[in-house]
Amino acid sequence: MVFDATRALARGLEVLRLEAEALNALSSRIGPSFSAASEQILRCKGRVVVSGMGKAGIVAQKISATLASTGTPSLFLHPAEALHGDLGRLRPEDVLLALSKSGATRELVQLLPAVKSIGASVIAICASAHSPLGLHADLVMEFGDAPEACPLGLAPTVSTTCMLALGDALAMAVLEGRDFTREEFARYHPAGSLGKSLMKVGEMMRSGEQLPLVLMGSTVGEALTVMTRTPGRPGAALVVNADGDLAGIFTDGDLRRLAESGSLPMMEDIVRHMAANPRHVCEDQLVGEVLRLFKDTHVDQMPVVAKGSRRVVGLVDVQDLLEVRI
Repeated sequence: MVFDATRALARGLEVLRLEAEALNALSSRIGPSFSAASEQILRCKGRVVVSGMGKAGIVAQKISATLASTGTPSLFLHPAEALHGDLGRLRPEDVLLALSKSGATRELVQLLPAVKSIGASVIAICASAHSPLGLHADLVMEFGDAPEACPLGLAPTVSTTCMLALGDALAMAVLEGRDFTREEFARYHPAGSLGKSLMKVGEMMRSGEQLPLVLMGSTVGEALTVMTRTPGRPGAALVVNADGDLAGIFTDGDLRRLAESGSLPMMEDIVRHMAANPRHVCEDQLVGEVLRLFKDTHVDQMPVVAKGSRRVVGLVDVQDLLEVRI
């Protein structure tokens, strides 16, 4: 077998062209049935159970995962396993979202009478509403004739792309319908960098005994003592007034500059050497937004204040963001 780079590139471009054309055609097909399916899923009191066989099953797993991660309880049900006991996962309040290009996949079609007897509703994604699956579903989203991009006309390519696109469109329409927020998205993605960037600063800031506070009127030496004794050894001390409002910040960098000048005025008022009115963030700001502020301002620490005030409630260090891999 001799590899032909030109031929390979031509085939790749042909696949992309065929799939793009199918998606363009699909955009003219969705209408009332899509809206009805979106509403039915939005009003579903149970879970959206997504099912498909073979490559359609793999797409079904992805659609289920997208739904679950955007606020719609969902699980994948393998149709063959469902026929051998896993159908017990389905409840009357659930919606079955069934995927099949032909609409005649044996395992799915055999599943329908049992699903109906349980009382769950069925939404089908298939090529034709006149297929066995389409005829027995409560709602059908059909993607029409979808010749595969495979040179043999066999391997699922265009059809699975259409299924995936319809599933994504459905999930996003439902997401918007339930007013799903960034904060909710972060709750379902606690381990990913995306989810962490959507955390609020108040969830990860240094606070309590880890907060290096000194009152106005304290000496430089007292500020250094606080910085040294505070757990986590923060590289800054936050200077506050008697009400706990932010007045300034004194950092390791300020200390180094004093040392380099040949003077270390340990008994002088910290107010003379702090940075007054420093850049600060609010406890309800998103971590991703704060990270951008760190990059723009080239500082290592920022005070955190309570919403709508200047009362200091925490400290965020750029190292804290690195430790959680943001």
